[in-house]
Amino acid sequence: MSSSGQLPRRCWVEIDLAALERNLKLIRASLPPQIKYVAVVKADAYGHGLPQVAARLMHAGADLFAVASVAEAMALRELSSDWPVLLLSPVLPEEARYLADYELAATVSSVEELQRFDTVGRNAGKPIAVHLKIDTGMGRLGVWHTQAAELYAQIQAAMGVRLAGVFTHFSSADEDPVFTEEQRRIFLSTLASFAGFKPEGLFIHADNSAGLETTPGKSVFNAVRVGLLQFGILPHPHSLLARVQTEPVFSFHTRIGLVKHLPAGTGISYGRTHLLRRDSTVAILTAGYGDGMARAGSNRAQVLIHGQRCPVLGRVTMDQTIIDITDVTEKVNCGDNVVLVGKQGAGEITITEFSAWSDSISWETLCSVTKRVPRLYRTPLGI
Repeated sequence: MSSSGQLPRRCWVEIDLAALERNLKLIRASLPPQIKYVAVVKADAYGHGLPQVAARLMHAGADLFAVASVAEAMALRELSSDWPVLLLSPVLPEEARYLADYELAATVSSVEELQRFDTVGRNAGKPIAVHLKIDTGMGRLGVWHTQAAELYAQIQAAMGVRLAGVFTHFSSADEDPVFTEEQRRIFLSTLASFAGFKPEGLFIHADNSAGLETTPGKSVFNAVRVGLLQFGILPHPHSLLARVQTEPVFSFHTRIGLVKHLPAGTGISYGRTHLLRRDSTVAILTAGYGDGMARAGSNRAQVLIHGQRCPVLGRVTMDQTIIDITDVTEKVNCGDNVVLVGKQGAGEITITEFSAWSDSISWETLCSVTKRVPRLYRTPLGI
């Protein structure tokens, strides 16, 4: 063990909480004053750690938290008993009672869900907050838009629920602006069909980090769901928030476990999918797909060693990855630090690039770093 009594780190993630707070403040400053900040922190805050991230976002002034499950919402309730929390995913029948116990807002997509929540609210003696979701073309959650007016009327008539918001989800905000605008048009026309609809006091949201375009002048939209962007990752370069210069919050690190020299012609790793074309020096990293180095990045990915890019050789294995360090100018030693995502010296590997090497996306990469990889939280006072 180290002198501090802790085992040395073989692979770890660093989370810069100060950068997270700065990002939120930059995003808020770029938004029109009427737009509320919905912090999406599902999937353990995209792998960053829900309690640590949410506490920082509360300090920075997020208006509402969006999560996927009751379990995630309960974790938020350990931090704050009254901060608004929205469940974006369906609520299972046996979970419904927790909506009242923990004062959570539920997404409503069907009459059956409404009836369940209404019963829970009436039994609890206090209405359950709900956000009506309208399916404008995503084909996942939400009531189909031509049936939304009827469900809205039933929500208004129910005694055990209260409408807290209305929203939709864009399916292709980062790929198809024409269809995104069609979804926006459908959503607005659907709201206009609601008898006696008054948006005051409700969260009306459709946009996210990838598709934010607030309508000039007076608009019914008054909230935006922010996920990746608050972590310093721009999902879509043409969104309104692309101009906000957020900082990466997440970085991914490992170490060198072995340095060795191999002759030309040597096959590398399982299946010998790479044959050395020259006498080479290789480094064996103490990280593999059991940590979050995707196997699909075999023979494609790169890492930073002493600030220089070095390619992955052969297949990534569960616990180790083989790297070509032949051209690294500085001497490489066992125990040296290696950056998988982040900056080292003058070099940088972004999470977008890291994800592309395995034909993945940043969302999946963040959620794929496994539980055996410790998250270390960086503050102005250090880790």
